[in-house]
Amino acid sequence: MNKLMVFVVFGLGLIWACGGSGGDVELGKKVFKMQCVACHGSDGNLQLNGAKKLEESTLSFEERKAIITNGKGAMTAFGSILTPEEIEAAAAYTIKQFPQK
Repeated sequence: MNKLMVFVVFGLGLIWACGGSGGDVELGKKVFKMQCVACHGSDGNLQLNGAKKLEESTLSFEERKAIITNGKGAMTAFGSILTPEEIEAAAAYTIKQFPQK
């Protein structure tokens, strides 16, 4: 049991050290360019079709994943389009690429 706990704690530590909120940033960049740029723009501020300015977002990683998965307002729900890994990567990418100002 102790070995399992050490493994879990070590694994969580690695996730935290690699970005805290998980997600492959390169995959996130690719997903963002393919699915998000049309409305959010490459700088995250295009605001087409009611898209929010990503630099003004106060959403947590989990909240971003939920909105990407389920959509909100006019935003497409990507849960049936993207894999869970792609959704997580896109959420992580938006946090890293567009920090709140």
